[in-house]
Amino acid sequence: MEMDYCFTIEKNYEGTRMDSVLSLLLTEASRSYIVKLIEQGRLTVNGKVETSKKYKVKEGDVIRLEMPEPELLKVEAEDIPLDIVYEDDDLLVVNKPRGMVVHPAQGNYTGTLVNALMYHCKDRLSSINGVIRPGIVHRIDKDTSGLLMVAKNDKAHESLSEQLRVHSINRRYVALVYDNITKDEGTIDLPIGRDPNNRLKKRVNGESPREAITHFEVLERFGKYTLLKLRLETGRTHQIRVHMAYMKHPIVGDPLYGPAKQPSFLNGQLLHAMVLGFVHPTTGEYMEFKAELPEDFRSALKKLGVETAVSL
Repeated sequence: MEMDYCFTIEKNYEGTRMDSVLSLLLTEASRSYIVKLIEQGRLTVNGKVETSKKYKVKEGDVIRLEMPEPELLKVEAEDIPLDIVYEDDDLLVVNKPRGMVVHPAQGNYTGTLVNALMYHCKDRLSSINGVIRPGIVHRIDKDTSGLLMVAKNDKAHESLSEQLRVHSINRRYVALVYDNITKDEGTIDLPIGRDPNNRLKKRVNGESPREAITHFEVLERFGKYTLLKLRLETGRTHQIRVHMAYMKHPIVGDPLYGPAKQPSFLNGQLLHAMVLGFVHPTTGEYMEFKAELPEDFRSALKKLGVETAVSL
């Protein structure tokens, strides 16, 4: 059975190339795979087949892309370096780089965190989420960097998943957002659901909304930008990105929820999962880990003229 993706182009994508737009909207598929589908005639614009990846989209264009039935995946272990912050017999804490997909998906079967974990852990990963997502308890977006917990066995997986369910996991992020936030701190308590116009986006008060709570604190203001510390109380897909965009302060480098035209040197949103704390599934001990801002994040701040003295 083929998957049928349909999008209505919003104003902020006006004039952007088709392959660029689709690579932003279909974040789990590689750009080369998307181009291949376009060339195969699987794309229509307003009901007419479009085979040029260079087509410049217009506001209101209805884009429909057919994807063939997913292959039966046999996920292969790959010798990919991992930044392991902590490891024992039950779990790992990994510092994921920006640009790495967490688990294989259509058109993106290699080079993921799961491929790397399978090589490192062999067969010592929980099976609860199946062959595509062994060990994966929670995810962060491809273009978000930072800390993830990975379960090596089902007992650990169940414990960590329950902590996520009751909102007891300590997850703190750092983000650079557009414009000046005048309040020093605050809470965004707005439900998030599916965007009816784009099945890969989420929106405040969208379809089938679920509770979503984000706490924020201003670390430093720079006029055009504000550096924030954020704490997730819930963990909805794209939660921080959706909440900040709704507040008219989208994350810098996020063309999906912010401006389509971002600084050319950025290759993803300036969002980093810095702190991760949880109760160990076996010992019952509270453990907390911290990953400082990666070099590409700090380099981007400097290029934007943001010289921060805040200790992160």
